[in-house]
Amino acid sequence: MPPVVVLKDLVKEYSKRRAVDGVSLEIGEGEIFGLIGPNGAGKTTTLRMIATIIKPTSGEVVVCGRDAVREASAVRKLISYLPEEAGAYPNLSGKEYLKFMASFYYEREEDAATAVEEGERISGLGDRLKERSSAYSKGMKRRLQLARALMVKPKLAILDEPTSGLDVTHAFHLRRIIKEYAERHGITVLLSSHNMLEVQNLCDRVAFMNEGRVVEIGPPGGLMAKYGVATLEEAFMKVVGFA
Repeated sequence: MPPVVVLKDLVKEYSKRRAVDGVSLEIGEGEIFGLIGPNGAGKTTTLRMIATIIKPTSGEVVVCGRDAVREASAVRKLISYLPEEAGAYPNLSGKEYLKFMASFYYEREEDAATAVEEGERISGLGDRLKERSSAYSKGMKRRLQLARALMVKPKLAILDEPTSGLDVTHAFHLRRIIKEYAERHGITVLLSSHNMLEVQNLCDRVAFMNEGRVVEIGPPGGLMAKYGVATLEEAFMKVVGFA
């Protein structure tokens, strides 16, 4: 089975700075794959190149067999992208927002309605979906955004810091939904996170990024065993030379 994502020698330069410096990796179908590392490591830039938002300086990005530069429109139909600071339209209710977003993916009203029903279920917001999103807490907005990203059942869901800044309840709900969707629908998930315990428990494989490069890659348990540590955080610190 061919990989869903293939990166080959991926580079992104801004002026004289290399934000991403020769990243190569593959992500398989149905896999939950995590990019972890400090601020400025190149995680978000890598996600944005895969999501066709920015173009690489050099290298290749292939999603489901499609080149993300030459076939960007085709790739966008196969993916969904949740930025770290995604917002909702404040004057729309949660349900109206889901309907609006579904209209970009489906021509038939019946298909859009089915997606919205799924989005309502994913969000777990119940009657609060009738309210304007301007009245939502950060956790509620994030749940709405995750519902928007997953309700269309993309081939690849790209999630940038999906639980950042959320309380325990909202973070638990989002992690459970991500895991459920990958297992039930075979959706491939690529996420970035600063929360290494979250990644350790959620991801099938992870890539450590530092200064624009992938410095280690493997299953969380395998990496912890390789470096003789009890947590993924300790493994990362050993790899980058801080422990």
